[in-house]
Amino acid sequence: MGYRADVHVDDAARRMALADDVRRGLGAREKWLPPKYFYDAAGSALFERITQLPEYYLTRAEHALLDAYAPVILDASRPREIVELGAGSPAKVRRLLAVLNGAGPLGRYVPVDVDGSTLDVAGHTLLSEGAVSEVHAVVGDFEQHLDRVPPPTGRRLVAFLGSTLGNLDPPARLALLRAVRRLLADDDRLLLGVDLVKSPCVLHAAYDDAAGVTAEFNRNVLRVINRGLAADFEPEAFGHYVRWDAEQARIEMHLVAAADHTVRVRDLDLTLRFEAGETIWTESSYKFTRASAEAMLNAARLRLLRWDTDGAFGLALAAPARATATLSRAA
Repeated sequence: MGYRADVHVDDAARRMALADDVRRGLGAREKWLPPKYFYDAAGSALFERITQLPEYYLTRAEHALLDAYAPVILDASRPREIVELGAGSPAKVRRLLAVLNGAGPLGRYVPVDVDGSTLDVAGHTLLSEGAVSEVHAVVGDFEQHLDRVPPPTGRRLVAFLGSTLGNLDPPARLALLRAVRRLLADDDRLLLGVDLVKSPCVLHAAYDDAAGVTAEFNRNVLRVINRGLAADFEPEAFGHYVRWDAEQARIEMHLVAAADHTVRVRDLDLTLRFEAGETIWTESSYKFTRASAEAMLNAARLRLLRWDTDGAFGLALAAPARATATLSRAA
């Protein structure tokens, strides 16, 4: 009972991963960096500001859907434990716990995130509030460490909210969903939050706000590299560029070099040369329809049970599909 944490990613491992990604991504002909490096303490604070911007509808839409549909979702899943991927702040899971706590605290909460300090604060807060009986944190990368999630204590709900799945390209999405499928017994459920295809104007505004907060969030990845690998990026030497790729149904964020210049990454003995207009692709955010979300789940042997939406955002409740079962559309 109480709080425990299994640590599978420490500072040394994070630095090694950063070094590997910088070598591969910034050494490529078309430069790229994974979006997970936005989220140091400063980046997380910037993202919290983004969620409060008038242009950024995603968080408000998802919270409203959770408030409206959590009772019926939880009645359908009846979990004794919740495993939350990319947990971060407890704001989302609190909406689920508020419904469950009418029948007493949740048996166990298993948050999975690379930021152990955030999990520690959130876990102890939920315990002090009486929302859960036990917190078993997994400090790790959900793309690599789902096999470290502890065995279930009862019926399980895996929650993957915040549209984070949309940051992964299709092969990585499928691999992750298949790993989630392995966490689920027949009576367990997956609750997935996905952003939906909509007007490119709405999408552009959400990722390129008038106050410039998202631009600073985008540049923060360069500050992470400066601190982690003794680089000398000047973040203000890069502009923030957003584009909508209709064919791939994704928003892309890029950093664009304003002028020719050179950057040294001293810890890697690496020199990077940028030409004016050259970009670093820092994030993809894929958008879905009900049909594309259901096809994605089906490919991972998951079947859609519920689909709740306000037209801008979607909550998908899915169950394991037996190998011999015929997949059907949700009612």
